[in-house]
Amino acid sequence: MITAATDSAAREEPNVKNKPKPQPSAAPASDTGGDAIGDFWRSMSGLSLPMQAVTALQGEYLQQATEVWNRSLQQLKGAADPAPIGDRRFASPEWLQNPASAHAARMYLLNSRALMQMADAVQGDDKTKARIRFAVQQWIDASAPSNFLAFNPEAQKKALDTQGESLATGMQQLVQDLQKGHVSQTDESVFEVGRNVATSEGSVVFENELFQLIEYKPLTATVHARPMLFVPPCINKYYILDLQPENSLIRYTVAQGHRTFVVSWRNPDESLAATTWDDYIEDGAIRAIRSVQAISGADSFNMLGFCVGGTILSTALAVLAARGEQPAQSLTLLTTLLDFADTGILDIFIDESSVQLRESTLGAQAAGGPKLLKGQELATTFSFLRPNDLVWNYVVGNYLKGEAPPPFDLLYWNGDSTNLPGPMYSWYLRHLYLQNELKQPGALTVCGEAVDLGTIKAPVFIYGSREDHIVPWQAAYASTRLLKGKKTFVLGASGHIAGVINPPAKGKRSHWTGSTLPATAAAWFDTATEHPGSWWTGWTDWLAPHGGKQVAAPKKPGSAAFKPIEPAPGRYVQVKA
Repeated sequence: MITAATDSAAREEPNVKNKPKPQPSAAPASDTGGDAIGDFWRSMSGLSLPMQAVTALQGEYLQQATEVWNRSLQQLKGAADPAPIGDRRFASPEWLQNPASAHAARMYLLNSRALMQMADAVQGDDKTKARIRFAVQQWIDASAPSNFLAFNPEAQKKALDTQGESLATGMQQLVQDLQKGHVSQTDESVFEVGRNVATSEGSVVFENELFQLIEYKPLTATVHARPMLFVPPCINKYYILDLQPENSLIRYTVAQGHRTFVVSWRNPDESLAATTWDDYIEDGAIRAIRSVQAISGADSFNMLGFCVGGTILSTALAVLAARGEQPAQSLTLLTTLLDFADTGILDIFIDESSVQLRESTLGAQAAGGPKLLKGQELATTFSFLRPNDLVWNYVVGNYLKGEAPPPFDLLYWNGDSTNLPGPMYSWYLRHLYLQNELKQPGALTVCGEAVDLGTIKAPVFIYGSREDHIVPWQAAYASTRLLKGKKTFVLGASGHIAGVINPPAKGKRSHWTGSTLPATAAAWFDTATEHPGSWWTGWTDWLAPHGGKQVAAPKKPGSAAFKPIEPAPGRYVQVKA
């Protein structure tokens, strides 16, 4: 989130007086206007596009355009078996069977490459260049001929084959999505929280205005004496950890004999618009820790934080350490940022001006008072980080072809967005994403305490996903330099979610382990060993000794002072943004 490095230096946005001077062009612009493209780029905030690069790109483009044109002429003359276009958006036979469509697709791909090469050739600071690349890529993805009925031979054929029924269905689905405010990625009517997702049996044993605490029913006759607390991200619903019984990390943990508690964050409404980061630490994570201590009788126990939930949990443990408490018997961090020096693609959204804008429109000083960051805004932002997979793929299928998206539990969860309180979000952006102060001992004061992650004594299991575009795995690895307890780092295949939700029974993907923790992530990977299958089994092997002796599983949830309030998954997770 704008919450999802190999070095430890904080990244700072350069101020105007320190901004790098634009590099001069290698050659003057032509008086005849022949360098119009270069003039355009040079006019953008002092950026420049070297004349040599323009000339080279023009020559390469003309050569490749000629090749595309000649191939199209040969196809018009009946040449057999034209070469595949080489992009899955144009993989169906209709694209190759229609010479005009094939030509349009090939020219689109050629133009796309040329535009990205121009963006890569721009001279400027790294963040500005990354923003240009991102913007150009967004335009390229949006302008694909597959996205338009007039150029999409697949959609045209289906319209003819169905006598227009596919178009009528597509229009109906477009109207429905306009009413919902988002592009449907799955058949949302198939799923219901508590009925066929988030179905692990349990009870809400505590609640306040920020969260409900769920205790899950044991699946074993005995359990470890020390329980386990999960703190998921507050940016989305906890049930990503409990989608279906066969891919539920929560159920898997319970089945390993751990008495398991999970925080279910409330989906904030206007009554919580003024909630701060300190509130999420004190009344959220710390209150959950106190509740588990009181219910179980264990002063210390095992804890897990996922994504920003890991950031919240680590901050809470540092606050408690400053108060002389060490309640974590062990700490597991899944795709978590503690060092925000490398935030991947999300870095392009963060600078001083953007953070000030959030503070002035959503934060404590906003006109009319603090406001909520709407969940749909966040969901849209994340979708456009992978627009072909999460936007245009569904535009084509849902609207141009009239195909209902298939039911998929993970995409249902992905669309079940949550709001965030403006002051909490703004503080998070400034002090963590922009100023990277969490990693600096004593730089932050949270809940009245100076925060030092190095004071957390618990052994820690750190997990990163190799293809994670929200929390780059190198940034997850950077936590090994900040935490002082005994550390284990594991790298899983796939991305931010699919890498984490990888049950052993599926036999999918792989993971890497290493016996040492060198200074850089690259050095760790060079000596790491790849293992087939899920990382879950290795994690539970690591976790078991920290759970303590086996005791009889509790017959009832909660305790005399923490009586069950309602069955899991509880009310809070049911609230829509």
